[in-house]
Amino acid sequence: MNGFSERVVFALRCFLSILFHAEIPSDIARKLVKAPEPIPQAPASTAPSATGLNQVERPAPDSSDRAVQVLALLQRDGRLIDFLAENISAYPDTQLGAAVRTIHETCRQVLDHYVKLEPILDSEEDQPVTVQAGFDPAAIKLIGNVTGQPPIRGLLRHKGWRVKEVNLPPLPPAPGRMVIAPAEVELS
Repeated sequence: MNGFSERVVFALRCFLSILFHAEIPSDIARKLVKAPEPIPQAPASTAPSATGLNQVERPAPDSSDRAVQVLALLQRDGRLIDFLAENISAYPDTQLGAAVRTIHETCRQVLDHYVKLEPILDSEEDQPVTVQAGFDPAAIKLIGNVTGQPPIRGLLRHKGWRVKEVNLPPLPPAPGRMVIAPAEVELS
């Protein structure tokens, strides 16, 4: 796989992994990060909850059903799963570029319609930013030569994304919730 098609596959895998697991796939991170440094964790919030213990956010019981639903929408409108499941090594870059453009546009429309995203840091990438003390390490990842205590300055390499709003349609009946795309059988 050449550099462009490898980056396309990495981008799509990262997108889906961040969307559903809130992390970059480890094999991609190992390949792209030259010298990983330990990332200091911000101190846990000292503000107790009503019960006296810090609350841990728990996913809704149907969250895996909702993840499957988002995949189904991306497949239905953008054919994303078909694209990711296909071996694209035999296709020339020009043909891949045309396919990626179409898949990108339709999948973007799905996100725009069902999941509103916003940047975590609303600054220009590759520009200086200051990370304040008490930052959320789930929202801001420090990379590179990580030393010292916040506030610290660095270059914004990626704005990050967080979900602002989700407007998914009602879930289908339980037996169909794990179906991303039904098999199609044409009768003659």
